[in-house]
Amino acid sequence: MPTQLDKDISRITQAVTAPGQMFELTETTRRGVTMPAFKNAPPSLAHFFAHFCNEKKDELFIVDGDMRLTFGEVWHAASHVAHSLASQHGIEKGDRVGIAARNSANWIIAYMGVIMAGGCATLLNGWWTGEEMAYGIGLCDCKLVLADAQRAERLEGVEHGAKVVVFEHGVPSEGLAPVWAAGDTAMTMLGQIGPDDLATILYTSGSTGHPKGAYSDHLGVVSGTMNYVCQTAMMLQLLTERGEAPTVQPSALVAVPLFHVTGEVPLFLQSFAMGRKLVLMPKWDATNALELLDREQITYFVGVPLMSYEIAVHPEREKYDLSQCKTFAGGGAARPIEHVKKIKDAFKDGFPALGYGLTETNGVGAGNLNENYLAKPNSTGMPSLPLVDMAILDDDGKPLPQGQIGEVSIRSVCNFLGYWKNEDATKAAYSDDAYFRTGDLGYLDEDNYLFIVDRKKDIIIRGGENISCIEVEEAIYAHPKVAECSVFGLPDERFGEIPAAVYYPHPGQTLSVEELQDFLREHIAPFKIPSVMWQSEEQLPRLGTQKVDKRTVKATYAKEHLPA
Repeated sequence: MPTQLDKDISRITQAVTAPGQMFELTETTRRGVTMPAFKNAPPSLAHFFAHFCNEKKDELFIVDGDMRLTFGEVWHAASHVAHSLASQHGIEKGDRVGIAARNSANWIIAYMGVIMAGGCATLLNGWWTGEEMAYGIGLCDCKLVLADAQRAERLEGVEHGAKVVVFEHGVPSEGLAPVWAAGDTAMTMLGQIGPDDLATILYTSGSTGHPKGAYSDHLGVVSGTMNYVCQTAMMLQLLTERGEAPTVQPSALVAVPLFHVTGEVPLFLQSFAMGRKLVLMPKWDATNALELLDREQITYFVGVPLMSYEIAVHPEREKYDLSQCKTFAGGGAARPIEHVKKIKDAFKDGFPALGYGLTETNGVGAGNLNENYLAKPNSTGMPSLPLVDMAILDDDGKPLPQGQIGEVSIRSVCNFLGYWKNEDATKAAYSDDAYFRTGDLGYLDEDNYLFIVDRKKDIIIRGGENISCIEVEEAIYAHPKVAECSVFGLPDERFGEIPAAVYYPHPGQTLSVEELQDFLREHIAPFKIPSVMWQSEEQLPRLGTQKVDKRTVKATYAKEHLPA
């Protein structure tokens, strides 16, 4: 049965998407299928930035340590980056420009500058090794890479084919000096960039080894962003009706990496349209998060589920005023059911929320919030209004009846265009009628709430980071002493899942766990390195196809990891 919240959301959706309203709907065609789109959406991210930074030019946008920048100041800085990229670095429309850096005001300004110059913002994972970054740079033919000193150092001596420009964090005109020039590129490009132009590439680890570059046009990224803006506007109207709306400027703590879709779309890009202040954290620390939530009167928190739980159970939580924070959202990993109630009990003025989306959907998918989340804490919620069409498909791509388990599949104008230079993977990712096949197995209940039950793809999700089992296995096999290995996920209270591995050395060889982990540190990012490893004394069990029987290996060794 629909709850009162469901009825309210349906009513408000009809109101805000009606003719003449900001979120009025029209139709567009993607992959030969007609689907809804926003009639009044800006034609590109460059137009989006120009419009909202002008509208909110005097409002505070970025808090980065002691530095505080308004929307107008951030746009002004980004326009200098855009002109330098075009006039001094030869960036032309569609050129891929990699960004490799930790979160900072200058990461945000670099992203905007790339877009405003007509380039494609190519978001390199800041935790990657130099080897992994070089692969991503080469895959997408980056012409230029904007890197902070730490990431640039990792790239030294590694072949990748791009020009690397090193920038610093801090005052934009100083830190971004190598890409800083006054000029009119940003304004000129507004007449040249449109919905069909290339906007972004984000990297995604699926089940096939190396990361793939998921590319999107401006229509996809702007639509994904505006779908979030629409939902936020609906919730604000609902909270206003209930007398529960925040009384301060909307604000969010940035505790997730901006190079991931959660950080990029719902958190960073959505903030322009909302006039939302972003408070940056250099690295996650629950005590520091509480201090910032109180001092900056933050209204919205999102992170991997572990983060809001750490705040909820923090021994000093009562010392801080968190009354303005109305939402404690989680994404990127499952949230244990017992955490949902603990979060609600801890934050009397706020509610837990959960989002479900993927890199390939520009973060748009489903959401569960407020009293509905408390009622169905093991659901990821309803498909995100008004753009998402969700179906559960069988192996042949045919929709299954309500309640049956199949592959969760999402169709919307927000979806990515494809995997860079990988048409086979792109084709496999989509059904014939334009649904993106997520690789997650689940069902929709009688109220149209999504329940995820398993994964079809061979990936581990550690604290919101996707890890390809095959990629880690390939890295282990690269050690000359390893004859066989198998990588799988183990449940973990802190990260949701962690990677584990079993390996068998060549006969006559010895290889300690520590030696193998040291070897892996040179080739793959630390979060991918199995923290739990076993050396097998005998060959690993095999299937009839002679492949390693991963299910048996996991079943055998995972028992040892279970608490007594």
